[in-house]
Amino acid sequence: MTVRVPAKVNVQLAVGAARPDGFHDLANVFLAVSLFDEVTVTPADELTVTCSGPDADQVPLDRTNLAARAAELLAARAGRSDAVHIHITKNIPVAGGMAGGSADGAGALLACDLLWGLHTPTAELLDICAELGSDVPFSLVGGAALGTGRGELLTPVEAGAFHWVFAVAEGGLSTPAVFREFDRLAEGRDVPEPQASPALLTALASGDPDALAGALANDLQPAALSLRPDLQRTLTTGLEAGALASLVSGSGPTTAFLVRDGEAASKVAAALEASGTCRATRTTTSPAPGATALP
Repeated sequence: MTVRVPAKVNVQLAVGAARPDGFHDLANVFLAVSLFDEVTVTPADELTVTCSGPDADQVPLDRTNLAARAAELLAARAGRSDAVHIHITKNIPVAGGMAGGSADGAGALLACDLLWGLHTPTAELLDICAELGSDVPFSLVGGAALGTGRGELLTPVEAGAFHWVFAVAEGGLSTPAVFREFDRLAEGRDVPEPQASPALLTALASGDPDALAGALANDLQPAALSLRPDLQRTLTTGLEAGALASLVSGSGPTTAFLVRDGEAASKVAAALEASGTCRATRTTTSPAPGATALP
C-alpha cells in the first residue's frame, strides 16, 4: 500500500510565549504544496524502515522515525502486530521546515490503516497524528488550514492557487533549537497571544498573489536568521530575482518564495541556483491534497 503525502509552507506562523509544558501556543496557517513523499508499507516479519531519494542518508531508519512510530501507535490501538516494512521515497527536504518527517508519519499511518483493513475513523487517525507531532495532523488532511493549540487543532480555510519556489539550504535547523532562540530573543518583552491575520486569510482565499505577498508572516524567522544569518542572502537573492515575497519556511532552513506564475518561478529558481546561496531549488504550486492512497 502506497500513500503520497505533501510538504507544507506556513504562510503565517504566529507564536505565543512558552507554556509551562514547554510548548508554545500557535496560530499556524498551513498550506500544502505539490511536493510529495511516498510511503509504501508491506507485510514483514518485523518493523523495518528504508528510504531512498534526495537526503535519504539523513533519514533515521530506526523506531525514532515518525513513520515507524505511526505504525507502532496504530498497531497498539488495534491490538495487533506492527510488523511491516516501511519504505519512504523522499522528495521533501529533510530538516527543512517543510514537515517532511511529519508527512511520512501521516503517510505511514494511513498506509498501515489501509493495509490492515482497520477502517479507523478520521477523527481517531487525527488523534494519533497529534500524538506523533504538532504538524502531523495537517499532513494527513492537506489543503489549507489554521492550526491552533501547538498547531494540531485544525480548522479548514479557503485557498486559491499560488506558485512557489523553495530554496533548500545546506544543513538543517533543529526545530526545538529555533524555538529556544525565539524564547531567548523574546526575553524581557510581552509576547502577544497568537492570532490568525484576517488580511492573510482573505488574501489566501482570493488567490491574489500580490495580496498574499503583503500578508505573509513568520514569527520564527528572526530566530532562524539568528542561528543561520546566511539565509538572509538567500531571501534577498530571490526577491531581487522577482519574487513577490520571501520568508523562512517554518523553523527553516528552507526558504520560500511566492511568485506570480510558472514563468516567474523558473526565473527565480535559476537565479537562486546561480547565486550559490542554496544547494537546490524546487518549484511547486498550492494547495495540494493531504495523504492520498495511490493505485
